[in-house]
This record gives sequence, structure tokens and C-alpha cells, in this order.
Amino acid sequence: MAASLRVVDLHRYPVKGLSPERLEAAVLAAGSYFPGDRLFAVENGPSGFDPAAPAHQPKIKFLMLMRNEALARLATRYDDATGTLIIREGEREAVRADLSTREGRLAVEAFFRRFMPAALRGPPKLLAAPDGFRFTDSRSGFVSLINLASVAALEDMVGAPVNPLRFRGNLHVEGLAPFAELDLVGSDLVAENGLRLTVTKRTERCAATNVDPCTGERDLAIPRTLMQRLGHADCGVYARVVTGGTLRPGDALRIEAGA
Repeated sequence: MAASLRVVDLHRYPVKGLSPERLEAAVLAAGSYFPGDRLFAVENGPSGFDPAAPAHQPKIKFLMLMRNEALARLATRYDDATGTLIIREGEREAVRADLSTREGRLAVEAFFRRFMPAALRGPPKLLAAPDGFRFTDSRSGFVSLINLASVAALEDMVGAPVNPLRFRGNLHVEGLAPFAELDLVGSDLVAENGLRLTVTKRTERCAATNVDPCTGERDLAIPRTLMQRLGHADCGVYARVVTGGTLRPGDALRIEAGA
């Protein structure tokens, strides 16, 4: 296995199920989530989520690509400073809403009632994550890493281009052999500035990866292909932040094997 890897891209997903935002830098804090990631989710009918006592909920309770591929046709941007979410449908700006206000949240909910009525099991409701909580798929999904060599190997398996954004990861990395990231569980990834991540678990892929993140077409069978070719559906890993620091594209992460 390589002694280090290199960060190629950083992405956050402010709203669960909606589009990524590429970052030039990310300031990671020990014990915390990837900054600005999965801050909001759109409830698909009552989920039982209680912001006063936040608990992890299955992703099926929210609008998400695994079931709602039409979401990939939307381009979204969230401005942290103003709390404003912008949703574009094609060339049209469909919503510009301040999510800190009731009126802004209602505007987003009204948009989804119009945009995908057949997919709704009940009234859509925009939920905001309380401090110390995020709407991640995994209970321990603090930071997610995607190995670009694994994505390239998948392209050979399916015989078609595979956009790494299908995997909705925070860090795209290179320098590893295909699927070598799966062997990093228990290892630490250490940046020159002292930032330290501990790899905690492999990421099992779901049908969301079958959806083209640009067109919204369900055009590939990635989990099935992984199972047929490798005997598992894992691609990418989760990590937790042990020591905080700033991460940028181009940064190297040294691999330190676990005890």
C-alpha cells in the first residue's frame, strides 16, 4: 500500500440529497463533521425527527437520490453568511430562500411540492441539524473519502464513464491502488499541518450511485456490479477527525497503520 495519498478535491453537501459544492479549503475540527456538510434535509412526510433530541434516521425518511433521482437535475448553493439557499432548475432560479426564517423554509417546501409531487409520502419539511448533529447516511459518517483509482476501476467494470460525484464524498483522493482504501480501516491519515483522521469503516454503496449526478438518469448498476465482481458493495471509507486542521486540494496525507 502507498505510504501517503493526495487530496484532489473537497466537496460538501449542505442539503442532504442535493448538489455538491466544491471547496478550496476546509477547516476540520476534532470530533466534528466535515464543515457545512448535511446541515439540512427535506423530510418526505413525518419522520419522527426531534431537533430537541436528535437521533440518526434512515435516509429513506428524507428526499434522497436512492429513490428520488430527479433531485440530480437541481443545482443548489448555500451561503453560510446569510443562511440563503439557492435552487436552480435548468437555467431558471426556482428558489432563493433564507433558511433561518419560517418564510424561507416554507418557500423551499413549496418548491418540492411542485417539483416532485408523485414522490412525496406526505408534506415535505425542511429540517435543520442542531449543533453537533448532521443528516449523514451513517451514524459515524463524519468525513467520507473516495479513492479515484477505485472509481477508474469501476469504469472498466461497467464499461462507461463514472463521475466520482456519484459517491457524494467529501474528499476525493489519489495515490492508492483501486479499492486499497478499504484496507485503511483502523489507520490514521496525517497532514503536514498535524491534522489527523482515523479511518473508521468502509462505505457500502446504495442505488444512489446508479444516478448520473448531472442528468438525473438512472443509467448504471454500481452496487450490483461491485457485488458481482468483488463480492461486496463497498467503495470509499469514513473517517473521524482526531486532530483538527485545514485541508486543501493538493495536500498529502501520510498513512500511519493502526496498532
